[in-house]
Amino acid sequence: MNNEREYQKRVLIATSLSYVIVILDTSIVNVALGPVAGSLGSDISGLQWVVNAYTLTFASLLLSGGALGDRLGAKTVYLTGLLIFACASALCGLAPDLQILVAARILQGVGAALLVPCSLTLINHAFPVARQRASAIGAWAGCGGIAMAAGPLAGGLLIHLLGWRSIFLVNVPIALIGAWLTTRVDSVRPAAADRPMDIAGQVLAIVALGASVAVLIEGAKLGWHAGGLSAGVVVALTAWVAFVLVETKRKQPMLPLHFFRSPVFSASAFASLVSGLVFYGLFFLLSLYFQSARGWSPLRTGLAFLPLTAMVTIGSFVSGALNRAYGAHRLVCGGFLLYALGFAGLVALADDAPYWRIALCFPAIGFGAGVITPAATAALMTAVDKARAGVAAGVLNASRQTGSAFGVAIFGALMSTIQPLDAGIRVAVYLAIGLSLLTALVWSIALAVATRYAGRDAL
Repeated sequence: MNNEREYQKRVLIATSLSYVIVILDTSIVNVALGPVAGSLGSDISGLQWVVNAYTLTFASLLLSGGALGDRLGAKTVYLTGLLIFACASALCGLAPDLQILVAARILQGVGAALLVPCSLTLINHAFPVARQRASAIGAWAGCGGIAMAAGPLAGGLLIHLLGWRSIFLVNVPIALIGAWLTTRVDSVRPAAADRPMDIAGQVLAIVALGASVAVLIEGAKLGWHAGGLSAGVVVALTAWVAFVLVETKRKQPMLPLHFFRSPVFSASAFASLVSGLVFYGLFFLLSLYFQSARGWSPLRTGLAFLPLTAMVTIGSFVSGALNRAYGAHRLVCGGFLLYALGFAGLVALADDAPYWRIALCFPAIGFGAGVITPAATAALMTAVDKARAGVAAGVLNASRQTGSAFGVAIFGALMSTIQPLDAGIRVAVYLAIGLSLLTALVWSIALAVATRYAGRDAL
């Protein structure tokens, strides 16, 4: 029994370490935007690519990462992803120019997409008892929440003491420790060694997402009437249509489109996408605002985000209890209404408001973000067969990462194209309010329809 517990502890530590650095890199980079721009001579569009190169790659490869783990073995793919992430982090820290930094961020996204789904497979294998497994996954997810909350402050401290490159280089020893621990973990037999890979769907997903975000970022930089922009729009639309057609016809698609016949599943995916869009779009906007418009240091910027990120963690930890008490229907709606309330207060950004007025808006936004994802996940899991729960969870995570990439692209484009700066900020904030209210409405309608036609309490 003691040996089994020691083994489970080793697996949980190894997988949690990897998840910490993956989540850190979705938030920690934002406080480095000012130093990166100064060091490498980047404009807003370049900074958007530094952030989005990682999240876009992560989002587009996440489902395939899980499929590779099923085909080749979770431990093998997990270790590969962790080592790729370590090498890419080192390359980010040593990058001599913006182009190499963006390329290294893409490589980081590849590593993250391989290791995250496989880490859950390793946990499932190490914890065969349902109650223990739920606790282990909760601890794993909790580490991610803490990493997300600590990211801005940790980044600010590292940059203050060691420079912006340290936020990437610190990943290397952590990843190597995780890899060493993983070598002492049992291999997991491939669950579907003969399962074919959806190569066409994967390529089309990368092209569709990449072209869509590129149009938003480069359109703001080059002008919306630039010659190459029309070609980008055509490529993006063609890739999206082709992706849907390919996924419809394949027997084992990367993205099972029949999932979206469920109103609950569709609403959960939409809620996750919008939540990621408005939250990470806000994060990018505020990072630039604090460092560029107000001239704050990365450390001061990280401290400024504490009321926001701390409430994300608190919301995540209490979401389960609130879900049991009020149901996912009310919880997700309430989360988006909190979003709208917090964003409404941020209209004061454009008036050069004192920090305390901005900070008063952060708890509502942070708590809303913290409760939405767990509640939407719980709702989604009731809408799919247990045998497909892993794929469904992958779709939800991919939706959130896709939303974050679009949020950075859209909010950055608004800041770049609408002048003066306060006008661009107002439009971005009003957009966030509108999307939050729309999502609350869509969620309510979808779950009402599901409840009515299923003949039971959907949630």
